[in-house]
Amino acid sequence: MKQIVLILASLLVFVATPVFGQSDNRIAATWQVVSYDISASLPASENERNLTAKATIRVRNVTERPATSLTLRINQNAEITSASVNGSNIDAAKSQERLGSATLQRIAMRVPAVPAGGELTAVVDYKIPVADNTGVSSISPVASHFLPLSFWYPTPNSWFFARGADYAPFKIGLTVPAGLTSISAGSESAGVFENKLNGQPFALAGNWDRADTAGVSVYIPKGSGDMAKARAADLAALFSEAKAFTEKILGPAPNVPLRLVAMRRGGGFSTGGTILIDEAVFRREKIDSLTAMNVAEAASKLWLGEANRLTDDGAGVIREGLARYLATKFLISKYGPEVGEVEVLRQRIAYAAIARRDAPLNVVTPLDEYYFAAVANKGAMFWRVMERKLGSAEFNNKLRAALSKETTRLADVRREFESQKDVVDYLLDQPTDMNLQAGLPQAAGGEWKVALRNTGPIDVTVEVLARLENGETMSAPATIRARSFGEINFRTPTRIARVEIDPEKLYPQNEYSDDVAPREFTDSDLLLAVKRDFDRQEFAAAEKNARQVLAEFPRFDDVRVLLGRSLLAQNKVSEADREFRAVLNEPLPTSRSLGWASVGVADVALRTNRNSEATTHADTAIMADAEYGAGLAARNLRNRITQTTPVDESIKAYFVQFDRAAISNRKTELDALAVPGEVNRFVSGISGQATNWTTTVLHVDMFNANTAIVETNLSVRLLTREPETGTAVFRLLRTTSGWKLAGVEIFEVR
Repeated sequence: MKQIVLILASLLVFVATPVFGQSDNRIAATWQVVSYDISASLPASENERNLTAKATIRVRNVTERPATSLTLRINQNAEITSASVNGSNIDAAKSQERLGSATLQRIAMRVPAVPAGGELTAVVDYKIPVADNTGVSSISPVASHFLPLSFWYPTPNSWFFARGADYAPFKIGLTVPAGLTSISAGSESAGVFENKLNGQPFALAGNWDRADTAGVSVYIPKGSGDMAKARAADLAALFSEAKAFTEKILGPAPNVPLRLVAMRRGGGFSTGGTILIDEAVFRREKIDSLTAMNVAEAASKLWLGEANRLTDDGAGVIREGLARYLATKFLISKYGPEVGEVEVLRQRIAYAAIARRDAPLNVVTPLDEYYFAAVANKGAMFWRVMERKLGSAEFNNKLRAALSKETTRLADVRREFESQKDVVDYLLDQPTDMNLQAGLPQAAGGEWKVALRNTGPIDVTVEVLARLENGETMSAPATIRARSFGEINFRTPTRIARVEIDPEKLYPQNEYSDDVAPREFTDSDLLLAVKRDFDRQEFAAAEKNARQVLAEFPRFDDVRVLLGRSLLAQNKVSEADREFRAVLNEPLPTSRSLGWASVGVADVALRTNRNSEATTHADTAIMADAEYGAGLAARNLRNRITQTTPVDESIKAYFVQFDRAAISNRKTELDALAVPGEVNRFVSGISGQATNWTTTVLHVDMFNANTAIVETNLSVRLLTREPETGTAVFRLLRTTSGWKLAGVEIFEVR
């Protein structure tokens, strides 16, 4: 009851005018955005922190009665300078709207009555101050970006609106400082981008080298080397192949420019054929699994909510869930079923973490902190069940039919799958209440009996897999009634060593560990089951558990890395080396696995007196920038080989200046040495507090022509604290006025 009250309460916040449908009494949207046209300007000075913009929004009254008010939502810090409707100035009323931990600003306007189906045009002039650069918005002399979740443009229905945020064609014109280039989605003419698909407006600015390949434009960091160009070609081919794969399922592809853009922040975001890629990907020796999934999902989304409009309850099941399912199918077709099996396993692990507290898919909203874990992962399971029930050909035909309309709702999809109504109703309308369990095999008269249980509210037919003592396997289908027990018999005189119900994990469950008998782990998260012992430094137990998991999932690279690290901790050097190299040879590992595997190979090389090889692999791990721990371990290994490497004099000079500024008690001096908006808290923590600050530069890794990652040894003393020393790694950006601090990547000063 509490959950229902919370959902209804949240809905009351989101729209300007309540409209009630015939089938339920929940609030629907009054206005639908027809198009956005935004002209924006970044500041010309490095020290200015305001985005200035003018947004023109065409909206349509989608209710059945006249509308006399329009409420827009925008960033809470936006300063509105003027607003007009249909050319007439409007005195807008401003107020706050609290949505969980987020706060938006409402701009409420009384407007002349707009009939049902009628349109109006609102124009808002405003500026948005950006105090701190974040993952959704930033202003800097090197790169700036504004993504939808920064709420940088006004719109009637925010991202949090239960029945769907606003998606519409948009035009973006971003004026940028000299030397930078602007990017958005769609076709470009004279610096203005026009995206004719439905999307959420975004704008980027930066300094890139452009490479065109496989029909895709890839923007890599300026001054990147051959590895970045190789990854650009790999990613472009992947994007092109994913689009072609999806086209076979969903029909002709939307004709839009395809772009991949390297960004320090915002990686994974996509709209209208433009995908943001973490710039670290271009420094790695291969594409990682998360990036590949993001690219494949972005290709699918060209059809899902972009070529058509998705709206109403449960739209995330299509936009996120179906995109993930189709992306997974593509990765299976490209990299093989064993790699695909691991991707499905990762999705299952992510969903299992929230399975006992999720809401039904048709009502879960972005206000729920588990929204993406539910709609993307359980949503993908829903589509997998549907395809298995119907067969691929019929499934694809029904998808095309549901998506053929200009506006698609989950209700349209449900009608297409009416033949599977009981399953559809359960998977979409109810929280996960299913646990499939297998009992211990019992010998009886030359055969083995296995008790089965289904705690869910629907009947299921699944495979049951038995592994015999001699290593052979047997499987057979079994139907278990809703909230009931069943049994399956295997006719074999050989002892059954292990049995598993639903080995494909077709159905979402709230517990997966008891699918196997005898039970091997008490965690649905198999990676956690291994890591727990590793973190306790119980390396023999971690090795045992890792081998057990890898027997079922041999391509699970995250577990194989932990196996290698456990072996190395036990001084099983050659075995560890073999596992690390196996990870590096995987076609689609995680970035974390790539980082730790490189560290592992470097450690083995160092232990066997191959210092040059150890340095090479340590440098590879550092450049991969995959994980804090892996980066720190790689640096510690490199320092055991060589304490320092040659350092550019301009970087040495910068830190001499920084050390003086740190003890000057003048914050303005520190501010002048930092990129505005990047390290505000760090600078504030030093200013007026440091009595001693001495930086010794040890190594410099040039990520690209304008980014230096500087490893230092710090010796500092702050007021009321004892002297401290340790490793600190700083990110410096080359600006028109010289090097400036843009990040503290590692700070191990104790």
